[in-house]
Amino acid sequence: MTISNSPKERKLVPPYVESLEPYKPGKPPDELKKELGIEKFINLASNENSLGTPDSVIQAVQQGARELSRYPEAGGLTLRKALSERYRVKLENTTIGSGSESILANTLRAFLHEDDEVLTSEGTFIGLYVLVNGMGIKLRKVPLKNYTFDLEGIAAAINDHTKIIYLCNPNNPTGTIFGRAEFERFMEKVPEHVLVVLDEAYYEFACKEPDYPDSMTYRLDNVLTLRTFSKAWGMAGLRLGYGLGHDRLIDFINRIKLPFEPNILAHYAGLAALQDREFLMKTVSNNEAGMEYLRTELDALGLKRVPSHANFILIEMGSADEVTRVWNGLLKHGIAIRPLVSFGLPTCLRITIGTPEECELLIAALKAIL
Repeated sequence: MTISNSPKERKLVPPYVESLEPYKPGKPPDELKKELGIEKFINLASNENSLGTPDSVIQAVQQGARELSRYPEAGGLTLRKALSERYRVKLENTTIGSGSESILANTLRAFLHEDDEVLTSEGTFIGLYVLVNGMGIKLRKVPLKNYTFDLEGIAAAINDHTKIIYLCNPNNPTGTIFGRAEFERFMEKVPEHVLVVLDEAYYEFACKEPDYPDSMTYRLDNVLTLRTFSKAWGMAGLRLGYGLGHDRLIDFINRIKLPFEPNILAHYAGLAALQDREFLMKTVSNNEAGMEYLRTELDALGLKRVPSHANFILIEMGSADEVTRVWNGLLKHGIAIRPLVSFGLPTCLRITIGTPEECELLIAALKAIL
């Protein structure tokens, strides 16, 4: 293919795509182990489930592997029916996709056009920024307030072009939540024609909090709930998410999604996961214990942490140089955590809650570095 830069010829890609920065993944664990001369590598950078994948899901995947020559069930009716029963909604109120990010992408494609705008916060899920910018749609961001979504500020920023508002609760990467009263006041100010996408990827870790506004208790017509199997059920590698909302919203999202998305293994895995209450409780218990341990130890080290309701903790290091020093120091100990410059938080690090052993090794390494 010959690519011309001549202004007289049609550009290969639109400028809003040309300006995007590609995702920069970290080095593969095996490569890092070889490079650093270490035998064990601990990844606490990606908010994955440190307990791994439940046996029930692995067995279901093995069963599904026998049908790899077949396309998945059209429309994902069996899994969607299971989700509708779990949340006591109609089948028409459910959609599934290759991760909740896929459903988010389909939502943006279905509802945004011309001079529509998306409104959200700074310091939230960067996947949203990429998706919106990749469509050439205007994205407006309101600053965080104490590392939390400023719902009053977002409500005040709504204008005639606002079509979608994206909220993440708990927020990734800060782990903070907004409460019930704040959410209810906010929704009173949102026009009915504006769609609120409420990303609850970390719902299972926050739902015990009395003030947490579980979106499914409200049943609001202009709210689309996004959730995932990646975190609490240890299925990040399978990419399976789901959306819950008014049947009219879901209808348009399902019209635009790929017909056989997600894959057949994800279908089998999701059905098994929904029935595995024991693993879910084990995951939440491990997270609660690890969170309490890290809170105590990080405070003892004098590090500034942000109160978290997810499966990770954000720490404020005070400078980008200190972020780099600690991040590199931990890598030399075989531990990866996440610097947050790409999230717009260059002085912060995010640490995923690991197993008890992983958390202890992390703290020992931090003590050596600090």
